[in-house]
Amino acid sequence: MLTSDNFHIGEKVVYPNHGVGIIEQISSRTIGQTVEKFYLLKIQANSLKVMVPFHNVGAVGLRRVVKNGEIQKIVDFLADGETDNNADWKYRFKENSDRMRTGSLLEVAAVLKGLLVLHQEKPLSFREKKMLERARYLLVSELAMAKGCDDPEIEDLLSKALAKCQLRFPDASEFQA
Repeated sequence: MLTSDNFHIGEKVVYPNHGVGIIEQISSRTIGQTVEKFYLLKIQANSLKVMVPFHNVGAVGLRRVVKNGEIQKIVDFLADGETDNNADWKYRFKENSDRMRTGSLLEVAAVLKGLLVLHQEKPLSFREKKMLERARYLLVSELAMAKGCDDPEIEDLLSKALAKCQLRFPDASEFQA
């Protein structure tokens, strides 16, 4: 069943800042005089159920999982030495938060890379550590889904890319409390 936004039941999509989800249902609800159509997503990581109204798909940034060409762009971006960080913590945190919200995996990769560069210079604040963990999770989970492989394979791919510019990809265990 295709919809106006061309997402269908069973399709894997990305809900920005939450990660990969699967469209489980397409339903309608009558609210006052209007009939609203919704996608019901199940977020993979935590089984969270999210209802996204059709008219809100663009606003929340719901999109398909990245394709191979985009995966290569992300890997190439992580491998080149370029990155920019605002020196002021408040501005940097706001910029990074905005980047994470765009839903673009390339922006998420930019946040990860920027925080890794910063982490080489000094310890990250608690909030920046959380953001690094989030960026790491979003990258690994979506790329693993896109390539149809397991997380360790993607972690290895990202580690090798970042090593080219002397950055170390953090292990998931580093974020355990």
